[in-house]
Amino acid sequence: MVSDIDRAGVEKAYERWAPVYDLVFGKVFDQGRQSTIAVADRIGGRILDVGVGTGLSLSDYSRTTRICGVDISEPMLRKAQNRVRALGLGNVELLAVMDAKNLAFKDGSFDAVVAQYVITAVPDPEATLDDFVRVLKPGGELILVNHIGAESGPRRAFELAFAPLARRLGWRPEFPWQRLVNWAQKHGGVALTERRPMPPLGHFSLIRYRKT
Repeated sequence: MVSDIDRAGVEKAYERWAPVYDLVFGKVFDQGRQSTIAVADRIGGRILDVGVGTGLSLSDYSRTTRICGVDISEPMLRKAQNRVRALGLGNVELLAVMDAKNLAFKDGSFDAVVAQYVITAVPDPEATLDDFVRVLKPGGELILVNHIGAESGPRRAFELAFAPLARRLGWRPEFPWQRLVNWAQKHGGVALTERRPMPPLGHFSLIRYRKT
């Protein structure tokens, strides 16, 4: 599949977002973040947070949940590291610059992988999801929260029109649900356990897969 987003473009986009990301996106994405964290905390153990960004979510995890956070943006991670030090988050084991499609972890390293607003912002979503599942333990959970494109109607038309600008900002607004369905069928090692609409107005979804 030919990528319509490239890694260098994503890095540059999030370097620009880093100074204002919390202010611009903090409230908008808060419920989705809190929902994924609640699920991850119920699972417990060792969690990989992919696209951890500025670390906005780190202090909301239970202190008994061990966290490794990775992101492609070094400026974002610098803010996350400052947050960990300032808040004394001893349960954060690691923060590292890493490509989500090529995670530098052994197979079966984590009880859950959390990816908040990541899948529509990577060059190869299917290969990225494959690597998320690879680092999960058998029975572990992949917990996503993401915008899912409308199938039809005015919102679909808007997403298609907005797509060229959105790509320059670092994401795809028209990402279809069918793409995840096709990925899961091709992968064959995951089972969908939940798809829940998230505010605002159901534009986002909490999506959970279990590694079978």
